Amino acid sequence: LWPWLLASSGLSALIQLVTLPFFPDSPSYLLIQKGNEEACRKAIRKLWGEGDHQAEVDDIMKEKGAMASTKTLRVLEVIKERSLRWQLYIMMTVITTLQLCGINAIYFYSFEVFHTAKFEEYLIPYVSLGIGLCECLSSMLCSTLIDRFGRKVLLWGGYTLMGSVLALLTMTLSLQHRFFWMHYFSVILIFLFVFFYGTGP
Repeated sequence: LWPWLLASSGLSALIQLVTLPFFPDSPSYLLIQKGNEEACRKAIRKLWGEGDHQAEVDDIMKEKGAMASTKTLRVLEVIKERSLRWQLYIMMTVITTLQLCGINAIYFYSFEVFHTAKFEEYLIPYVSLGIGLCECLSSMLCSTLIDRFGRKVLLWGGYTLMGSVLALLTMTLSLQHRFFWMHYFSVILIFLFVFFYGTGP
């Protein structure tokens, strides 16, 4: 089954390869990069149907004007630019915490936790597949939540809940030899951690 599951990712790539040539170019790309207003209007009509789309064209023209007046900075210039310092700090903090949040450790040790929880050997790969599915579904849920609550709330809430789950997971793993039900609680916590990771960071 695993070879088929791994090969299934190639199916979506093949579908994209076949269908993408039939998709219209982005209107903003046609107007900003190519400077072809007629092709831009044609793409807009293809995407949104017939009608007066002058407002959309005007928005793209404003974007083009803003881009023309904005200087493109190199990496060292971005680091030295004082007005971008706080944005740079925030971005570095988010990326660093994303790398160090513990998701890789969860994935690495999940097999051992499932094995200790006395799952049958043939079931463990399916439970691990369930973790991946849980992350996929929670990421889809995040796309609907981010418009309602904003990125900051999801980041703070996600990291807070993930930290709490990791603390509980540390406790359940240390007590798993005393209480038989701790193994199953650890499995639940792993799924919760992955869910909060998908909806938050």
